[in-house]
Amino acid sequence: MLIRHNPKAMPQPVSVYSQGVEVPSGARWLYVSGQVGALPDGRMAEGFEAQAEQTWHNLLAVLGDAGMGMADLVKVNAFLLRNEDYPVYNRIRTRFLGDARPASTALVVPVLANLEWLFELDAVAARA
Repeated sequence: MLIRHNPKAMPQPVSVYSQGVEVPSGARWLYVSGQVGALPDGRMAEGFEAQAEQTWHNLLAVLGDAGMGMADLVKVNAFLLRNEDYPVYNRIRTRFLGDARPASTALVVPVLANLEWLFELDAVAARA
């Protein structure tokens, strides 16, 4: 069981994340490579919202393949190209995470490795 840390001596999270996540000794770790909005046939979903949705589906597929789910997420890093896409990202993220509260970072970057990509997400998960 992951232990979420949100100390009362500091501001509480303003969204669905934790200030820190502790992993118990002996847990299995999963490091998930950067996921993008690629559909199962290899085509890219069109537009930011569709890519963000598909990216979370792709993350779920990797987690599921390891016998894990959203509750096992320790850390999520999101990379957006435009700050104005953040509200859409946060809405999608909130829906996918449900009650999970991983540590989280969102960055606005000038470019991703492929010019078709509008969004990328990587993650770390653990299960005891």
